[in-house]
Amino acid sequence: MAYTYWLPDENGNIVDYTTESNSVIIVGANGAGKSKLGAWIEQNNLAKVHRIAAQRDLNFKENIALKNYSEAQNSVFYGKFNNNIDYNKGPRWQWGHTTTTLLKDFEDILSSLLALNSNETIKYVEACREAEKQNVQKPNVPVMVIDKLITIWNEVLPQRKLILDDSKFYASFSNGKNAVVYSATEMSDGERSVLYFAAQVLCVPENKVLIMDEPELHLHPSIMNRLWQALEKYRSDCLFIYITHDLQFASMHSHADKIWIKEYDGRNWKLQKIEDKDLPEELLLEILGSRKNVIFVEGESNSYDTQLYSELYPNYLIVPCGGCSQVIARTKAFRNNPELHECEVYGIIDRDFRSEHEIEKYKSKGIYTINVAEVENLFLVEELIKIMAEQFGADVDTAFHNVKQYVIEVRFSKQINGQICGSVVSKIKYRLSSAEISKDNEEKAKESLESALNSIDYEQIKSTQEQKFKQVLAEKDYTKVLQVFNQKSLSQSVGHFLGVDNKQYCSKVINLLQGIKHDEIVAALSPYLPTEIPR
Repeated sequence: MAYTYWLPDENGNIVDYTTESNSVIIVGANGAGKSKLGAWIEQNNLAKVHRIAAQRDLNFKENIALKNYSEAQNSVFYGKFNNNIDYNKGPRWQWGHTTTTLLKDFEDILSSLLALNSNETIKYVEACREAEKQNVQKPNVPVMVIDKLITIWNEVLPQRKLILDDSKFYASFSNGKNAVVYSATEMSDGERSVLYFAAQVLCVPENKVLIMDEPELHLHPSIMNRLWQALEKYRSDCLFIYITHDLQFASMHSHADKIWIKEYDGRNWKLQKIEDKDLPEELLLEILGSRKNVIFVEGESNSYDTQLYSELYPNYLIVPCGGCSQVIARTKAFRNNPELHECEVYGIIDRDFRSEHEIEKYKSKGIYTINVAEVENLFLVEELIKIMAEQFGADVDTAFHNVKQYVIEVRFSKQINGQICGSVVSKIKYRLSSAEISKDNEEKAKESLESALNSIDYEQIKSTQEQKFKQVLAEKDYTKVLQVFNQKSLSQSVGHFLGVDNKQYCSKVINLLQGIKHDEIVAALSPYLPTEIPR
């Protein structure tokens, strides 16, 4: 089945789109005019569209007023009770407040649902009477709207049961021995949201476009995804347009059209359909929605990398990627697809055991290294050590002297053989990853592999790295030691020299960076950051 929806071009003209999926996702940054775009879609076909605004009241009375179906529907869709349908939604949106009106339509929705169920029941009874007159078999009981509501509820909230009794809604659950029953008015926000959305969608006439502004409100992600999957299934005749901040929800709708609001000037929108399938969709949506330039970094969301770089580069979206290979891959992917975004994209990786040749090669791809071996070594640079010593009341010169002596004499000198070995392995791996292996045929593949292996002189590489590391040790140049010394635990072993617990040292640096010492610590770490990334 094909569905049609419409969006404005940059001059506000209507452009029709067709999709085979019955869902469309609209994403954009705060202030990008997402809700106003939803209102624009509705205003350009009032008869076809039913829009549920982000501002909605989930409260209702226990006793639902019973109305005839047309009166109840008009109240839900147009905000008025008369049967004179002119598709004027002024009363629903308080005559112009299309994105700020607080919808108070829960009772009307439930009333409409009950009226629809009553009509279906009456229609079935009439069919049975006609069958009796004709002396033929009576029709089977159809699946009525309340049956659909209860089935959807059970799919989304299987631990609760929904009950309809005497035009009142209840929920129940088992406490192990007895069933606990409570009024729908006492449901949680999540439970009432499920009831509200399900009832809304089931009451809508056939072949409508349903616009859901912020469908994630009050819903746990697992509940939200189950709910909308169920509603899309039960109303496959309708097209669902979601206006959402929830990127996980957007990315899980892999079948949906994705529309990115690139820009909104208060009158017109610049829109772009997201079609690239090679990039992680949730990540792409996050970047498009942020409007910030991007830096991919190593580590996880709570790692030192993320915490430090978020403060050192406050105007960027910092995206942790895990390992350096992911930083490299994602930076390349986004820089190779500039048509998908309008932001600058960079990558920052640890120096590790990389050669100057390798570092320079990555620069051409927008990937830069810090001027220490690992991000943890930023906690050990001389400028920061002196700031922290002063902060904790230690003698600055003495504290730094002790840290320097400990790092070089106690740690680096004792671990130098392991560092040399690690460096040699790193160089060999890089040579192998850079080797050109023929794909023409098996014989050429073997020949090119043997050639690559023969070009790697282990003894020569080892000799070079030994000379490099031993020279750094002999010079006792603290800055150069931090450039080559890969030992993540090192930063958690120097706190006592400054008058603070070793394990708490890095956390205290982060706290001060995020607080009263922000400018000082930023200035201290700046010389060790890549100069190519504007700050």
